[in-house]
Amino acid sequence: MLKRNICSHLSDLTEVRLSDAYVCEECTKTGDRWVHLRTCQTCGITLCCDSSPNTHATRHFLATGHPVIASAEPDERWVWCYVDEQIVAY
Repeated sequence: MLKRNICSHLSDLTEVRLSDAYVCEECTKTGDRWVHLRTCQTCGITLCCDSSPNTHATRHFLATGHPVIASAEPDERWVWCYVDEQIVAY
């Protein structure tokens, strides 16, 4: 990952974690649908994005304080820091 003028949450990443399962772990419990998926870089859980009805990834950040998510979409390669509102492609 490139190290430039980015927040410490992003610049401290040494590798990007992605899930093997392409599902929102919370939506599957309730039978809900999602639009896109994001993987938490602290604990590895994969959850739905803010375009999804349940916004589980943002809810996870608010509940846990885990600052960084990565897109779990096959053709997207970026990480986002909720705390500093920064995005970096990798």
